[in-house]
Amino acid sequence: MDFFKYIHAVGTGPKGNRDLSFEESKDMMQQILDQSVPSEQIAAFLLGWRLKPETTEEFRGALSACDAYTDKENIPDSIELGYPFDGKAKNPYIFPLVAKALEKTDLKLVIMGDDKQPAKDGITVKNICQNINLHQNIKYFDRKEYCHKLHQLTDIRNKLGLRSGFNTIEKLPKVANSKYAITGVFHKPYVKKYVEIFADRYESFALIQGNEGTPELFSKGRIWIMKSNDIEEIIIDPQYYGIHYKKSWEQINLADSLEQLNNPSDEYLKLAKLNAAVYLFIAQKYKTIEDAFDALS
Repeated sequence: MDFFKYIHAVGTGPKGNRDLSFEESKDMMQQILDQSVPSEQIAAFLLGWRLKPETTEEFRGALSACDAYTDKENIPDSIELGYPFDGKAKNPYIFPLVAKALEKTDLKLVIMGDDKQPAKDGITVKNICQNINLHQNIKYFDRKEYCHKLHQLTDIRNKLGLRSGFNTIEKLPKVANSKYAITGVFHKPYVKKYVEIFADRYESFALIQGNEGTPELFSKGRIWIMKSNDIEEIIIDPQYYGIHYKKSWEQINLADSLEQLNNPSDEYLKLAKLNAAVYLFIAQKYKTIEDAFDALS
């Protein structure tokens, strides 16, 4: 279809806008990924799509198009961790320490990264993976390699400078064909939408009120996990496990982030163990998070 018709569908205002079908969304995303339309039209569509806003069916169609351009491999016994591609600005990452806590289990961590995307000016997963020795049970996938066409949209997205539908669908590309996945959400109303977009791609799928939208738990929050077509909500509080980590609200730089990983405090190591227990629970290795936490002691 003529791409301008897609712009018209999302950019004419509340009375004139309409939702795209699955097939239209797939075609729209194929044209964007191929950059067969001018960058100005891509930016116009992304802005209008965000404001309309996006529907679950549109996300699923766009994700289907991305799947076709993604080089995948099989990593058994792995859980895919869906991180935002705009990074973390106020706290360090914890996934390298989570991997260390999991070293005596058979669960592997799958993470993805790329150059920074809008809209937050944070430290990215790629920044960390390029500057630290990863444990052998982490597999890092660079999007420049596994989905080059989406990587090539970085310049257009950064010039637009705003969040777009890409910020949602890029989190979980299922690049390792993992059976299990978790990603972060900021607000409870997004839980149902994320479940509708991603849940049927995995045997076990969870969402967490993670730190800065990541799948990393730093303070008391909720986890939502799909079970028998129902969404089970679990409240988890690090203090229940004797963890008293204090979050930093200052802007963090790469050097400080790496320092906290290379020389972690005891509380930060305990927090890593709790996150490891959460991932083991989601991967159905234990019946409860408490059981998993005790097993890691």
